[in-house]
Amino acid sequence: MLVGRPFRNDRLPHTLLPKRLALPVFASDALSSVAYAPDEILLTLALAGVSAVAFSPWVGLAVMVVLLTVVASYRQNVHAYPSGGGDYEIANVNLGKSAGLTVASALLVDYVMTVAVSISSAAVYLTTAIPALHGQKAAFATIGVVILALVNLRGVREAGRLFSIPTYIFLVSILGMTAVGIFQAATGQLKQAPSAAFEIVPVQGFDEGLVGLGGAFLLLRAFSSGAAALTGVEAISNGVPSFRKPKSKNAAATLLMLGVIAATMMAGIMFLANAAKVHIVADPATEFLLNGQPLPADYIQNPAISQLAQTIFGAGSVLFFVVVAATGIILVFAANTAFNGFPILASILAQDGYLPRQLRTRGDRLAFSNGVLALAAGALVLILAFDADVTKLIQLYIVGVFISFTASQLGMVRHWGRELKLAKDRNVRRRMFKSRTINMIGFGMTALVLVIVLVTKFEQGAWIALLAMTALFLTMWSIKAHYDNVAKELAVDEDSSPRALPTRVHAVLLVSHVRKPVLRALAYARASRPSRLDAITVDINAEETARTVADWEKLDIPVPLTVLDSPYRETITPIMEYITTMRRDSPRDLIVVYIPEYVVGKWWEQLVHNQTTLRIKTRLHFEPGVMVASVPWQLKSSEEAKNLQDLR
Repeated sequence: MLVGRPFRNDRLPHTLLPKRLALPVFASDALSSVAYAPDEILLTLALAGVSAVAFSPWVGLAVMVVLLTVVASYRQNVHAYPSGGGDYEIANVNLGKSAGLTVASALLVDYVMTVAVSISSAAVYLTTAIPALHGQKAAFATIGVVILALVNLRGVREAGRLFSIPTYIFLVSILGMTAVGIFQAATGQLKQAPSAAFEIVPVQGFDEGLVGLGGAFLLLRAFSSGAAALTGVEAISNGVPSFRKPKSKNAAATLLMLGVIAATMMAGIMFLANAAKVHIVADPATEFLLNGQPLPADYIQNPAISQLAQTIFGAGSVLFFVVVAATGIILVFAANTAFNGFPILASILAQDGYLPRQLRTRGDRLAFSNGVLALAAGALVLILAFDADVTKLIQLYIVGVFISFTASQLGMVRHWGRELKLAKDRNVRRRMFKSRTINMIGFGMTALVLVIVLVTKFEQGAWIALLAMTALFLTMWSIKAHYDNVAKELAVDEDSSPRALPTRVHAVLLVSHVRKPVLRALAYARASRPSRLDAITVDINAEETARTVADWEKLDIPVPLTVLDSPYRETITPIMEYITTMRRDSPRDLIVVYIPEYVVGKWWEQLVHNQTTLRIKTRLHFEPGVMVASVPWQLKSSEEAKNLQDLR
């Protein structure tokens, strides 16, 4: 009902995306950043008062320059590495395995952050449109993550179709609002924002505005917060396999559209926010004054786009609600970028042995279902831990993505340097030199931004993201080491000849009561024709043991029944001591333990059956030279469950 019917493998080509669907699927994160990146720039600059907020357009311009540079750099990436490994593959091939794993750790953490930040920001816009829902951000963010996970479990193409219309509505509404707002500003008709009349109280240390080292640091901090607009650019390079052919060309074209549209919207929002005097602070109750008096404690501060829509179209107008609703919806869908990038990257890492192998295969709908579920779980933990607070979450944000940006650009510089040594054709060399130059500029710029982000955001929470990346790096490294060690241990050598047979097979039947399941297990054991067959029972209750022995003799079973003493009323210890003695007396014999086991049809029946059997099997699995044979006996409830499943 929720996920849909399974797809055959031959349906995989039909799940590939044309550019019109790829843009909303892979670029919605970067496009939607205009909903919160301007807010973070304005909020940070407001720490130094109204005069500092006037610098916001210049900070936005710097962010746009970096955005366009990174887009141009990643267009080179998708042509050179179209397999879908993206930054991880580039770093792994050109900088070494440690660098590749560092990039992978950074990207995985950042994808989780993308979902948490986008969904939390969408919850803010929802409470803006419906003030009665104020204080329920975490609950609505949780619901949003669950819905996104279910949609992506249905498949990439289905998600693209669902998200395409709202994404294009968002683009039209923001670009349309920007055009109308610029026209109003040019003709002198643009009104002041609702927060323009508020006086901003500078925080302690910034009373004199952006002066000295502290002012420069605050500008850099505002820039690093605005650099959140670049998140999502890398997702296209990871998702190249999901594009239709020619994959690299279509991915590069989508990147170009992303860069142009995102930069245009960012420029428009920052210009209008400055022209309409939009003011945003961290704590309105203490940092805003109206006529010299603080605002009420229950004052709800609206985001920048909401204030601009109210200023340009009027509060309560249809267009106001269209802009706010489209922004809230696109923020939910922005998280879908991560739901496409994370599972693909996790699948590649699983193929390389760095993550559990369950993540490498596609699910029923040809999506990487386990990766989708893992991402949703990580995002829910963050949302609940930080109560869906965007300002707190965004401090953990973008650290990982700029680590991957920097490493991938350095890797591309090395890639083109290696290719230039092999290329002989002059035209080919000219194109390679151009690409290397673009990637060198991208490396220099992203490295500078990374340093700024680390310096300005470390104490605000970036250290948590770095700690998570380190933990993930060590975890993946240990998983790889484990898989390698297991492969060496299981490799066929001279002692593993398929012709080698055990000296003898010693079968042991576990008996609790003389009932049909035990007799079936006995029949299977005898049919295997072991060299020796013993039946054992543990004396927990003298009366029951005597009854079991009498029933065994009454049926005249041609197999001796051995009664194991258990003075402490234990079941497992006497059995293990018996098996250990057999192994010590005949170390080259193969011991096969036959255990009758009930097959039940209801979940609660499993709680009242097979518990002792499960414990015995678990202990026996650690014994060398011992095999466990479970002999199933289907209860009537299992037949009913099977018939119900057949009807489905």
